[in-house]
Formats: sequence, C-alpha cells, structure tokens
Amino acid sequence: MLEILMLLSGNFGYTINEIADKFQTTPRTIYRYIDTFKEVGFKVIKQDGFFRIDKKESKFRDLSELVHFSKEEAILLSRAIHLISDENKFKSDLYEKLYYLFDKDSIANNLITREHSDNALKLKRAVSSNEIVLLKSYSSSNSKTQKDRIVEPFEFTSIYDSVWALDLDDQQCKTFKIARIGEVIFTGENQRFLESHVKKDIDVFRFGGDERINISFNMTQTAYNLLIEEYPLSEDYITEKDSKDFVFNGWVTSFIGVSRFLLGLMDEVSINFPDTLRNYLNTKISKKKF
Repeated sequence: MLEILMLLSGNFGYTINEIADKFQTTPRTIYRYIDTFKEVGFKVIKQDGFFRIDKKESKFRDLSELVHFSKEEAILLSRAIHLISDENKFKSDLYEKLYYLFDKDSIANNLITREHSDNALKLKRAVSSNEIVLLKSYSSSNSKTQKDRIVEPFEFTSIYDSVWALDLDDQQCKTFKIARIGEVIFTGENQRFLESHVKKDIDVFRFGGDERINISFNMTQTAYNLLIEEYPLSEDYITEKDSKDFVFNGWVTSFIGVSRFLLGLMDEVSINFPDTLRNYLNTKISKKKF
C-alpha cells in the first residue's frame, strides 16, 4: 500500500489496471486501497480514468517530507547504528533504509566513521569520477602482508566499511577494508577496465569468491547458538533436525571461513558433504602442532 501511495503521489496518473498489473494484484484490491487512502485524509483525483494523489489539497504534507531527516538527525541515527555489533544482522538493513532516505553523497558523508573519513571520502570521489587510486600500505589479512595496491574502486559495501575495487596487479575484483588503508592517493589516471567491475558472491562466513560450493553439516545446540551469534546470516540455511540437533545446508565461496568455525567446535559438528571439505579439515588438523 505504501508503494502504491508513493506511486500515486507523483506527477502522473495511472489507471486501475495499470496499477494492478504493476503490483501483480487485482483491480478490486487497488480500489480498496484507494478507499483507504481517502479515509485517512488523502484526496484522490480521478481524471479521464487516471488516478493520482492531490498533494496540495490533502491534509498531509508531501510524502517526501514525511520521511525527511535533517542532517543532524541522520548523523545521530548513524552514530547510534554504529554502536550495534557488526555481527547483528539488522545493522546492514538499518543502514540500507537510512541510505535510501538520502542522496548517495549525503548519506555516505554521514555513515563513514570519523577516524576513516579522509580515506573514505577520497574513495567516494574516485568511484564517482572513475579514477585509479593507490591504496598506500594496505594491510591484508589473507596474505598477511602490508603493501601498496593500485586499484579501480567502483562501489562501497552497504555500511561503507569496505569498497569494491579491481586490483590492477592481478586483475581481480576484491573488497578492501577502509580501516586497513594507510592513505588513499589519487593517480590522476582514468579507470580502464570498467567492464571488469563485478562484485563477487560473499558467503555467510564473510568470504568472497567466484564459485559457490554446496556444503552441509550437523551441529549441536551449542554449535547452533554460536553460529547464529557469530554469523547471523547463516540462520536462513539452518533447519532443526530434532530438539538437540541442527543442520546447515548452504554454500560457501571457499573453505577458509567455514573451517574456522568448524575446527573450533570439532566435538559439536559433523560433516555431511562434500568430501573435499572433510579432507580440507583433516589436512588442517594433521598439520597443526601445539
């Protein structure tokens, strides 16, 4: 109903059948919604079979004003959201909702944390202008190295803590954590590989890659509790086997992320498939010496 209300508040009218087709419902339902709009104070105009909301005559202000936040309110809200744990699955959703109430530049300025604002705002400019940048002294958790990276940044993640970019050294698209960047330096060169700017899948264990590997494992109540606490998005892939056992059926882009969880709870989990995951874990165990 809210989407239909927003549609009718535009400058153009729509027929009942057009609205019904757009929202995949019946004309009867659309008429019922319009009656509801009238009951709560909106003036609905019908002209030559086209319906729209008369914003000037309705007792409510323009709908865009109803969802308006001042800059001060947005900053206060974004700071409050920052206090929520990164593991909380609602954090990203809250940022997304706040994001859509602003233009991209405005919300980015409010969501970026103060300690990383200089680098983040430079990256935002590079994304907008399609410019190549140097990430000075980038600290990688995968390679455990600190080195300069020449990249083509093209999109931020939803909570502005990372940026998607094409690494020109290996021609791979990756996410770069803003907190791990020493300094962003403009090169003055235009990006050359725009057609290669593609975001990869990121699994629930926060690892990205080019392929999806289907996996399944059983777990106890203890493992289940820890899994959804540490990786909240995993809950969509879990079913309850009985009162004490649960099953994860999902996909990963690599075994790195999920193995960290499984190895830490070896007595609480068992692998169903694939054998490659089981072999990967056994190899990890056999090589470890305490």
